[in-house]
Amino acid sequence: MPHLYLLRHAKSSWDEPGLGDRDRPLSPRGRRAAERVGEHVRAEGIRPDLVLCSPAVRARQTLARVRRGLGDPKVTFDETLYAADADRLLARLRTVPADAEGVMVVGHNPGLQDLALELAAEGGDLRRLRGKLPTGALATLTFEGTWQELGPRRAKLVRLVVPRDLP
Repeated sequence: MPHLYLLRHAKSSWDEPGLGDRDRPLSPRGRRAAERVGEHVRAEGIRPDLVLCSPAVRARQTLARVRRGLGDPKVTFDETLYAADADRLLARLRTVPADAEGVMVVGHNPGLQDLALELAAEGGDLRRLRGKLPTGALATLTFEGTWQELGPRRAKLVRLVVPRDLP
């Protein structure tokens, strides 16, 4: 059963007002949150085959702090993920090779939250997800079938992990 991990980048810094959106780094709070999520990923044995990451600095820095716990996945920095909406994210996921058992997407809201809500037909954390997908949050979904068949209401939201809930 394929697993989809949707990881919103951790909290970014607004300390440099002249910096372009793509170039904003993580804030100190964001770095700590990403480290906690990385420890959670390691402890839970989350090992995707493929990581698709936005090229934005804050997404790349989030991945760098989580990556140590992921094993050795193939990582692709994908321009189409920067500020992508749910439709674009789903279209990209449908191009994933059929033999990939797990895929992590590191990106941005509102696209990630909208995608998770579109895909999830059930799951105990759905109500919480409808409220917000906070920075640094990791949504785990599973589904039957292939990546090409992934679509609305075809997945189950297995878990929503928020950095502030982690030790």
